[in-house]
Amino acid sequence: MRILLLCSSFNGLSQRAWLELRRAGHDVSVELAVSEEVMVEAAELAKPDLVICPFLKERVPAPVWRGFRTVIIHPGPPGDRGPSSLDWAIADAEPEWGVTALQAVEEMDAGPIWGYRTFAMPAEAPRKSALYNGPVADAAVELVAEVAAKADTGFRPEPLDYRSPEVRGRLRRAMRHADREFGWEEPTEEIVRRVRAADGAPGGRTELCDVPVRVFDVYRGPELAGEPGRVAARREGAVLVHTGDGTVWVGHVRLDREGAVKLPAAMALGERVAGAVERPGYSEITYDRSDGVGVVSFDFYNGAMSAEQCRRLGAALRYAVAQDTRVLVVRGGEVFSNGIHLNVIEASRHPELEAWRNINAMNAVCREIVRCTRQLVVTSIGGNAGAGGVMMGLGADRVIVRDSVVLNPHYRTMGLFGSELWTYVLPRRVGAEQALRLTQEALPIGAAEAVELGLADRVLGGSRLEFERRVLEYAERLAVDASYDRLLAARGRAREVDERRRPLEAYRVEELAEMSRDMFDDRSGFRAARRAFVRKQRAGATPAHLARHRELSGASAAADAGASHM
Repeated sequence: MRILLLCSSFNGLSQRAWLELRRAGHDVSVELAVSEEVMVEAAELAKPDLVICPFLKERVPAPVWRGFRTVIIHPGPPGDRGPSSLDWAIADAEPEWGVTALQAVEEMDAGPIWGYRTFAMPAEAPRKSALYNGPVADAAVELVAEVAAKADTGFRPEPLDYRSPEVRGRLRRAMRHADREFGWEEPTEEIVRRVRAADGAPGGRTELCDVPVRVFDVYRGPELAGEPGRVAARREGAVLVHTGDGTVWVGHVRLDREGAVKLPAAMALGERVAGAVERPGYSEITYDRSDGVGVVSFDFYNGAMSAEQCRRLGAALRYAVAQDTRVLVVRGGEVFSNGIHLNVIEASRHPELEAWRNINAMNAVCREIVRCTRQLVVTSIGGNAGAGGVMMGLGADRVIVRDSVVLNPHYRTMGLFGSELWTYVLPRRVGAEQALRLTQEALPIGAAEAVELGLADRVLGGSRLEFERRVLEYAERLAVDASYDRLLAARGRAREVDERRRPLEAYRVEELAEMSRDMFDDRSGFRAARRAFVRKQRAGATPAHLARHRELSGASAAADAGASHM
């Protein structure tokens, strides 16, 4: 079928839907909902058999839903309505939640139901972004495929009927500022739930160090007595704050004022917490070992890696490489990595210099992975990755991805040439022609396609924890495999041959020469692209690389229409 995706942004869920539908053989175009006129024009151009809205905050214009079958993917169970569904689900500690595919009608979220999925909510309050990118996205992608299959059979959706036992949701109002507010005298559990219901946006509202702030990225701390709201300690950019019955680690903060940027809490608060003592108990990076396998785990908020975080990760990798283990697993977190930390760069007094420091520190991490010849290296990619985060993972002997992962192995949309040794690791895996296509087309790649291209070696399913366990089991088998010595020797020989042909340093220097023009001369719009990303500026049009695919779909529709009259 010819399918049009209408999206508020081409986010992770929209990308997964696009990939799933294209893999099923459908002709899929994408349009960002920048205005009613644009949405109507896109539908008239594409002439779709079906319109799907995997992530849409705006109302679908009447000419679209009246003229074309239009299905909304709503992040709530049947009957749930309103713009703050996930926020309320977390805040109210719902034991079960769901996702519903419903037909667009005049009244928002009230159309006939095409299908739904439900799932158990975790006992501990999840971060809203983790809930959305995890079980909600998984259910939504299943529903997108189901809707496309049903639409091809003349399926008629079921009208929404609140008398049905399957319809358990209700209309809920949008969350207000007051619903996000909390005081530090409240119990830790309530603070954590309130903040996570608003993470990653708009954040929990409170005061910290006598300034209004938005709080993100919180974890339960130790039970220490102290005045609620007082900063007790700091570590790796986070601050430990006293609550009514204990403490919480606050990872990120945005000062609640015009122009402020979400930053690591200690950085955002600056001199206000400069005197806080360092205390263990919070770490973005850990090292574990067992049965001949060492595991360096890192979990950076939203996958962004600042210069300081890169330095810490590089130190952890050097330590791990020096151990007597046989296999090193490099394991990312909820998001594997998206490369350099654009928020920290944008908030810096000298953004171009900070960007330069950041890319050099990121390159040092990549160099540690590529140059490791004392152990076999396995990259464990259980969350999405983009730009330099993808390239960082490609330096390993084995790249294993979770089946729901989306990779964006390109830099062009951010106005950068890219570094992280991509000109070495990417062509080495997929060939020069495919490397050029991937970086220039700037389109997402699904896990199965990544293996087909050679970008990854294996796909594993299951929850993130199950995926991590299966990768560890794979690494343990690799460590005792009869061919281990041969594989390790081959890695060393290949590195020596590559180094003689062209030193790794030459790739780094040439990439940085290009990046210096992007960062300091701004030849490709890095400054504006970075600012738009950090400030969450609404797109004024569908990006050119997506619009080109839309135009191709429109040309195909016109050709089909012409053929029907011949």
